[in-house]
Amino acid sequence: MRVVCLWSGGKDSCFASYKAIELGYKVISLFNFTDSKGINSLSHSLPAQIIQRQVEATGIPLFQKAMPKETYRKDFKALISKWKEEKGIEGIVFGDIYLQEHRDWIDKVCQELGVKAIMPLWGVDTKRLIVEFVQVGFKAITVATRADLLDKEWLGRKLDNDFIEELEAMGGIDFCGEKGEFHTFVYDGPIFKKAFEFSIGERILKDGHWFLELSPK
Repeated sequence: MRVVCLWSGGKDSCFASYKAIELGYKVISLFNFTDSKGINSLSHSLPAQIIQRQVEATGIPLFQKAMPKETYRKDFKALISKWKEEKGIEGIVFGDIYLQEHRDWIDKVCQELGVKAIMPLWGVDTKRLIVEFVQVGFKAITVATRADLLDKEWLGRKLDNDFIEELEAMGGIDFCGEKGEFHTFVYDGPIFKKAFEFSIGERILKDGHWFLELSPK
């Protein structure tokens, strides 16, 4: 089955893409959506250029498009309909884990479009997911945190066993940051043909969140 994967640049979308490939789906493109000006990604506010270079390192084609939040649903449906007709896609891969309101939206839209919603991470324990993510060889860092939960020292932290143990000791924070506690950026792993090299910039506090600036090397 020919599919596209929604891609934020973070661990969940990356791991879902990996799982889809392992399940035998033919991933023909990674979809990344940006703000209306095409400057930053919608989901993690990462520079569009960073996503372009990151995906280039996977060898999988990228489709990047500005998607204003006000018309997201309509634009999303129009885009998928076009790819269904012109590229023959039959499914969409999502990295969602357990937020039911997201699942409800996905199921309804995919049903309307006549495509399969593929959710390889859905319902899996989040500690199990992050442990497996690390074990299979993915490498990622934190690029955003909720300031009231994780201070700026958590920015740039590698996702590894120490990271997992510290989250567990703290308690109250989802291991995958599913409720927005933190966001990540993946730079190497099983679906990468080469590691993506980048430089770390400033730490910025904005709207109650810490953000880490990244730039390609």
